[in-house]
Amino acid sequence: MLLLHGWLGSWALWRRTLEELSNEFRFYALDHLGFGESRDRAQRFTVDQYIASVGQFMDRQGIQKAALVGHSMGGTVSLGVAAARPHQVVKVSVIGSPIVGSSLAPLLKLSGYDWAARVMWTFPSLLLLFLKYYAYWIANDGKTLSQMMVSDVSKIGAEAFFMSIATLRRVDLRPHIGQLTIPILGIYGPKDKIVHPNQAQVLRQHAPTSQIAWFKNSGHFVMMDEPEQFHGVLRQFLNTPTGTTGEVSIR
Repeated sequence: MLLLHGWLGSWALWRRTLEELSNEFRFYALDHLGFGESRDRAQRFTVDQYIASVGQFMDRQGIQKAALVGHSMGGTVSLGVAAARPHQVVKVSVIGSPIVGSSLAPLLKLSGYDWAARVMWTFPSLLLLFLKYYAYWIANDGKTLSQMMVSDVSKIGAEAFFMSIATLRRVDLRPHIGQLTIPILGIYGPKDKIVHPNQAQVLRQHAPTSQIAWFKNSGHFVMMDEPEQFHGVLRQFLNTPTGTTGEVSIR
């Protein structure tokens, strides 16, 4: 099982998931290049590069087959890996992930423009202060998310900040996911202020093997907003031999 975090994040997002499910599954929680503990600044920090780097990681670790679980940008990358390596990816679960980059919130799309990103990066202390309080608006547990975001963003390099969101803003997976035959679970919350919740319908429409789990009390960080329900649904999906289509309502 490979766990992939989203933009501005790190493997730390998955701490509770590792605690809850590590007795049942073997996990690798990866940091994308330029994020978290990764110190590789020589690469291009694009969605395509992240797709390639996940494949390279699987090859170097000798992983012949794996399920991928990705949050936000990490879910977009997961679907990209599945499209590029259908023989190696057996399942994919995406959480609050954009299928089309235009679904990003206006502030994130603005960050994808070079001039805007450079203005933000010129005043890093103000950026961290903004994120510290922004976390309370986008998650039920704002305090925990605030601490995690400030820690994660403090480790990010400028190039990763610029390039990754710029390419995510332009992504469109619709032409690719229709060819996937593996089970796909989309986990979304109607209170998501980062990625428009309508991406659940986009995934369902264009990926015939997908199913949707709605978490009615969640936003972008479902694993933090409703952790017990989230891990129960994820466990069920991972343990099910084959996927089924349809929509799962989480109350």
